[in-house]
Amino acid sequence: MMALKSPAEIAIMKANGRIVVECFALARDFIRPGRTRLELDLEIEKLIRTLGGTPAFKGFHGYPASTCISVNEEVVHGIPDERPFREGDIVGLDIGVLKDGFHVDSARTIPVGSVSADATRLLAVTQDALEQGIAQARVGNRLTDISHAVESRAKRDGFTVVRSLVGHGIGRQMHEDPQVPNFGPKGMGPVLEEGLVIAIEPMVNLGRADVFTLDDGWTIVTSDRSLSAHFEDTVAVTKDGPQILTR
Repeated sequence: MMALKSPAEIAIMKANGRIVVECFALARDFIRPGRTRLELDLEIEKLIRTLGGTPAFKGFHGYPASTCISVNEEVVHGIPDERPFREGDIVGLDIGVLKDGFHVDSARTIPVGSVSADATRLLAVTQDALEQGIAQARVGNRLTDISHAVESRAKRDGFTVVRSLVGHGIGRQMHEDPQVPNFGPKGMGPVLEEGLVIAIEPMVNLGRADVFTLDDGWTIVTSDRSLSAHFEDTVAVTKDGPQILTR
């Protein structure tokens, strides 16, 4: 069942979203060639705790770090380590925060210095796919109206969406009902109700949609090792339209 949130609960999640915004601001300033994934993870964890939150990913199903840092062909769930960022990388950064009993979840893909034309286009299209999906998060729409908008935007520029990974409801739990696919026909699934809060998260590949998990048990990469981008926001369905809680 979908757990609908009250305006007061949505306000708590919006406040938690401001912590995420601060983390992405830190990351954009921090990410430079030569700095490492682990250094960034530690800086973000310190900031979350300083602002009164808890890194929601740390220990979640045994995940060993505070953030997921996925570079280039890594789609999601990359474990921070001592590998340095390099000029031309694209860095997918997924951050979850828990505070006052509620979770928020958001992702951005950040270029390192000057990146290729393909990477620039991939980032722009994936971010726009997120915007198109969010625009459908309205009372009375169907869940797959979001899914269809995301996939249509990605396919228009010749990109593919990952089908084995989806967005999700969010609130007192990190993952709640419903699942939010990034593909499919519109007009299907449950009707969106006021108070529903979901994490909409397009994962878009330059090449094929297929992915697999590395031997670390976490990092998911594109099967053809093509670039992948990930953008995500936590969004509340309200009577006044979608409210983005992580901006």
